[in-house]
Amino acid sequence: MRRPNGDESVREGAPVRYRARVEYDGTDFAGFQVQPGARTVQGELEAALTRISGGSRVRVAAAGRTDAGVHATGQVIAFTDPKGRSATELARALDALLPGDVAIREVRRVPAGFNPRYAARYREYRYTVWNGPRSPLRERFALGVRDPLDTAAMERAGSVLVGRHDFSAFGVAHRQPVRIVHSIRVRRNGSLVTIDVAADAFLGQMVRRMVAALLEVGHGRTTEEAVTAALASRRPAFNGAVAPAKGLCLRRVVLGSSRSRTAPASTIARSNGER
Repeated sequence: MRRPNGDESVREGAPVRYRARVEYDGTDFAGFQVQPGARTVQGELEAALTRISGGSRVRVAAAGRTDAGVHATGQVIAFTDPKGRSATELARALDALLPGDVAIREVRRVPAGFNPRYAARYREYRYTVWNGPRSPLRERFALGVRDPLDTAAMERAGSVLVGRHDFSAFGVAHRQPVRIVHSIRVRRNGSLVTIDVAADAFLGQMVRRMVAALLEVGHGRTTEEAVTAALASRRPAFNGAVAPAKGLCLRRVVLGSSRSRTAPASTIARSNGER
């Protein structure tokens, strides 16, 4: 049958796979991934989906597993609706059940084997710094820094991290630490400083460790050459410094047009990244 909202024809009641974009304020979450005894974004999504499915557990897959306190405006998830309802029905039902710090939009039908983790071509994070007077509202989602930052020096230092590298120095230990960073951009707009990082995938805490290094450069406490040396050393850079989670946001996930539905082992290992 063809649904009145334009969804593709499907047999009444047959399971249907969907993807959606999710926005969340990560402040009060222990991260995206389900954890025993902790409030997580995945847990809230699965609880809402299970409720509208009459108690049948619905599992959610995501393009990235953000850490505790990290936000998202462009997280991509996928799930299978066992009742085969329309995208419009699901979006309305989920909107009514999800808590105030999670929102779902752009629900779309996808092939049965779709998994955003393996379909993602690259992910883009933004780290936000408020480089001005103390601001309680701004600093809920940004790191407050009072001393002036040399953003031009930060931009130059960021350029040495672009490309295909072993990022052991800037991430949680991983058996396959090589990643491809497509771009790092440091921009200032008045007191607002943003650091945008795009990569195929990330190690755990990779963006926040890179940001910590760039902030050291911005304060004049280290140099571009020191960042280059730290990357080559493969030991925890700058004593393992990590920028606070509240400034980090998963802004965008760019999906490929023809990725395999079942990821090979090498892809699974590569994608275990911030993540």
